[in-house]
Amino acid sequence: MSSIPSNPTLATPTDGGPAALVELMRAFQARSEAALARWLPEATVAPGHLHEAMRYAVLGGGKRVRPLLVYLTGTALGVPAQALDAPATAVELIHAYSLVHDDLPAMDDDDLRRGRPTCHRAFDEATAIIAADALQALAFHVLASDRHMLVGADQRLAMVDALAQAAGSRGMCAGQALDLAAVGRQLTLPELENMHIHKTGALIRASVRLGVLSAPQLDERVAERLDHYAKCIGLAFQVHDDILDVEGATETIGKPQGSDEARNKPTYPNLLGLAAAKEVARDLYDDAVGSVAVLGAAGEPLRELAAYIVRRDR
Repeated sequence: MSSIPSNPTLATPTDGGPAALVELMRAFQARSEAALARWLPEATVAPGHLHEAMRYAVLGGGKRVRPLLVYLTGTALGVPAQALDAPATAVELIHAYSLVHDDLPAMDDDDLRRGRPTCHRAFDEATAIIAADALQALAFHVLASDRHMLVGADQRLAMVDALAQAAGSRGMCAGQALDLAAVGRQLTLPELENMHIHKTGALIRASVRLGVLSAPQLDERVAERLDHYAKCIGLAFQVHDDILDVEGATETIGKPQGSDEARNKPTYPNLLGLAAAKEVARDLYDDAVGSVAVLGAAGEPLRELAAYIVRRDR
């Protein structure tokens, strides 16, 4: 098992760390933030209260891992950043809508998200539901109408299909349903993996797929390896989230520490123990890194992002 690079971060490069790569990630995060701000209706546009809630739910926070995956995958395949803005925006809008719904009293009933009140606390429950619904619709409008993508109608339609599948009843929504049904139950490891492959992994896998589909010329062998990379880091992301729920500080992770345990939700540390959960994350990292070897030097940003996913502190 290879060692994971020490303390990779998207915020502050460590001494001797890949500062140029961190700056690339910062640049893509800033680009994603700007694209999201352009596509989201201004709060001055009626209905202002709804648009204000939409912007609140999306802007001003978040790791932007999913847009990063779109940008890093696409640029590794030679796609210019401008042609990746729309798919990066679309996948983050879907992610943001899902977080608003996850936080609702009927779901996880959380008061904090990214260190500030959740959308339904900052506004009200009805407004939060409508805002999330509008974010979902906006995601598909972005993919359908952006003028800067380089691909034709067939690949654009494939993007819409990939995102819809990842967000729906065979993807993210399936994972959320499995998660709610699992509260208070002792899951087996395959059951826990299946839940997370859908709840978190489906949208991460779609992010990489959107980056691949943004390239006018598709290499199916490369696409298959990138899909496997996405599966590995999608599961690793959730495993590490479970670890952070045990070890992270509330002020750092942006939500109450131990909230999963308090709700008696099944997690990797609960099922395997903390040390074994960390080993699972490391093994998934190794598998992910091996999958992008086909890209050579162009895959280095994706390898570093995999390291970040299993070493982040929030």
